[in-house]
Parts: sequence; C-alpha cells; structure tokens
Amino acid sequence: MAKKERINVIYSTNPNFQYEYDEEVEQETLAPDKQNLRVSLDSKQRKGKTVTLISGFIGTERDLNSLAKELKNKLGVGGSTYDGEILVQGDQKAKTIEILKKLGYTKTK
Repeated sequence: MAKKERINVIYSTNPNFQYEYDEEVEQETLAPDKQNLRVSLDSKQRKGKTVTLISGFIGTERDLNSLAKELKNKLGVGGSTYDGEILVQGDQKAKTIEILKKLGYTKTK
C-alpha cells in the first residue's frame, strides 16, 4: 500500500507496529427502478467530438462496467467508464434512454 493511504502515523520505531489503512467502502448497487440516471450530450475537451454521457449511477464499479458493456453492445459503438460515469461515442441520447427504459431504469432524464 502507498504511504498516502496510511492513517494516524507518520513514522514508528516499533518493529511490530501495524499500520492502519483508510479503506473505502464501495456502495451497494441500487435496483434499476431506484436509480436516477441522467443522459446528456457532451463535447467539451473532446476535440469537437460528441459523446453521450450517462451519470448518476449508484453502485459498484463492476456493475457500472457491466451496464456500460451492455449499452455499448446494444448501440454498436465504443465507449468507456470514467469516474462513475459512462461515456458512449456519438450522439446516442434517444437510443440510450430507450435501452435504459427496457432494462428497467425508469428514472432517466
């Protein structure tokens, strides 16, 4: 573990000292009907290329990646996940909302 993740101690001369580490607890994934996803178009800092941005997902990184993979497969485009958001290449807003509703995500904007 990196030194930055250690908490409460800067240096210890005790050879049996056990460092405490700051562990992040990953939030449980909410059911699709309880998620409040926002679908928007974005082209900032992307050299003029438009991407569809899905944000507001609450859950584990694994479930986020799974949803992103399913969206990319159904849309037939590339994309990625970054910082809790799903990026899908191109202007796919209407199709994305339609697919999310079929998957049970009722609260999409």
